[in-house]
Amino acid sequence: MFNSLRIQKPLRIQKHWKTSALVIAAAVALATSGCTTPTGHDGRSMAEDVTISDQWASSAESGMAAVFGTFTNTGHHAAHIVSGSSPAAGRVEIHEVVPDEGGSMAMRPKDGGVTVPAGGTHELVPGGDHLMLMDLREPLQPGADVALTVTFEDGSTLPVTAQVRDFAGGNEDYQPPAGSPTTGAPHNHG
Repeated sequence: MFNSLRIQKPLRIQKHWKTSALVIAAAVALATSGCTTPTGHDGRSMAEDVTISDQWASSAESGMAAVFGTFTNTGHHAAHIVSGSSPAAGRVEIHEVVPDEGGSMAMRPKDGGVTVPAGGTHELVPGGDHLMLMDLREPLQPGADVALTVTFEDGSTLPVTAQVRDFAGGNEDYQPPAGSPTTGAPHNHG
């Protein structure tokens, strides 16, 4: 009987030790998981760490116009731009220009938006990624400014003002998302 008590006490201590180790491991995981939240470990929103420079928009009488510039992220976490809006347009889309099956360049909505890496930049350029002002509400004349807002994955927003410039564009085909009423046709915006 005395021997059985000696065996049971170490088992109880061993069980207690395993439980304590699991509790400590869970606490450490919970404390460090804040570093992977969309707002980062310091509680800052994505928009607080991102600026845009050299921004400009292509002129257009109607339809659509492109917005270019360079996003810079001074934060320690990537910032993911997922959408936008503008009083000058019915909607704002994030676009890319890629080769199609026939080798021609095609402009299309970019699935998943764009990511500005931590401590890095992401360029919006003709012939590459850009923001597209769709269904313009009025002409965009060279020399004017156009306002828009980009929205990040965490819901934070960055206001952008871009100067409108005369720009011939890349004359690529536009490939709208499936189910869109717009058909593929050459456009001078990306």
